[in-house]
Amino acid sequence: MITLKEALTKSNEEMSALRVDLESKAKASGLNAYIGFESSGEGVPILIKDNIQVKGWSVTAGSKILQGYIAPYEATVIVNLKMKGMMAFGRANMDEFAMGSTTESSFYGATVNPHGENRVPGGSSGGSAAAVAGGIAIAALGSDTGGSIRQPAAYCGVVGMKPTYGRVSRFGLGAYASSLDQIGPITQNVEDAAILYDAIKGHDDKDSTSADFEIEDIANNLNPDVKLTIAVIDSYVEAADADIQNAFKETMVKLEAAGHTIVRKELSNTKYDIATYYVLATAEAATNLARYDGVRYGTRAESKNTEELFYNSRSEGFGEEVKRRIMLGNFVLSSGYYDAYYVKAQKVRHLIRDEFNAIFEEADLILSPVAPSVAPKIGENEDPLEMYKSDMYTLGINLAGLPGISVPVAKNDDGMPVGLQLIAKAFNEKTLFDGAASLEKAVNYTK
Repeated sequence: MITLKEALTKSNEEMSALRVDLESKAKASGLNAYIGFESSGEGVPILIKDNIQVKGWSVTAGSKILQGYIAPYEATVIVNLKMKGMMAFGRANMDEFAMGSTTESSFYGATVNPHGENRVPGGSSGGSAAAVAGGIAIAALGSDTGGSIRQPAAYCGVVGMKPTYGRVSRFGLGAYASSLDQIGPITQNVEDAAILYDAIKGHDDKDSTSADFEIEDIANNLNPDVKLTIAVIDSYVEAADADIQNAFKETMVKLEAAGHTIVRKELSNTKYDIATYYVLATAEAATNLARYDGVRYGTRAESKNTEELFYNSRSEGFGEEVKRRIMLGNFVLSSGYYDAYYVKAQKVRHLIRDEFNAIFEEADLILSPVAPSVAPKIGENEDPLEMYKSDMYTLGINLAGLPGISVPVAKNDDGMPVGLQLIAKAFNEKTLFDGAASLEKAVNYTK
């Protein structure tokens, strides 16, 4: 598969032939990474997660309740792609409404990890990551609410980057948790991630949370020979299994050999990450998903009256995981529990952010695992609580609004990829990408 950088030098005719080839290979792959093969305009084909609006395309967020909905407008990231010589091509499978870590909650069925016949690709952007890893997409866009770009990238052995909250417009992104969601790139290498990030970033008047200041281009100024101070959190690593711990130790040795300084730090509030995230994210999800009522768009169930219409449409249209999170969100927002759960979680969120910022006063980056294990087998984690625990390393970054990038560093004895993530201070993507380029060079990961 040619890289994104190489593809941008090709003619429209060559890209047209490539799109035909990608569609043919995707249908034959058996990965279930693509759930549609629409295309828009000319340029380098970029696979688009099924919760990002592309005008005239079906967009369902992996859910039954949005079957038949056609996007009436273009997400800002799609507009930006077209301005940079790229185009939207194909719909990527995903966990329903981005709620999940495996793609198993998708209305279209689970995507398969190309590195293991019975392994999940991660989620919720599992289709995007599996397609890039399987050589049936040059690059893809995903969305990251609590690790949904970085975790599938780590499971599939590709690069996945979550920008600082506000760096990339959320206009046209189907909302899960509005204060956490960010669109970002999934690519074959760090340089391609920087190219795609440069293409989609920037201020947008249509997004009230968009950061309004000049942003430098990064891809043309990547410095893999940079020397940085990188913090590691020992208590983080101890919770991971042997495959992750071994890869982490070997990576630290390689980073030190490349000239980086490793410092030991602590994060005392990490034990609250999961609880804080699931209180806040489900509260926002319950509010955002209230609009899906069978009246305005999507699936409408047979009903005798308005009350039945709401109840039946939502009962039949939403999957079990989405219903679970809506119920939890309504509970923490209900009278008598709002102060005890939601308000307290907002306060803890600030403590988590402050602890990260304190580390960045002495370090340029933080090195962390992405997940506590390699990709599990399909159907292995039936307990929702166990699935929630798999996000333990990624949630805090979203709560603090920080940028992070997952880079593949090793494979275990079964050939399953291990990814580690670098985390940077808010709006310091340049240092993040430089560190990631240096990490990629140091580990020399073989796909």
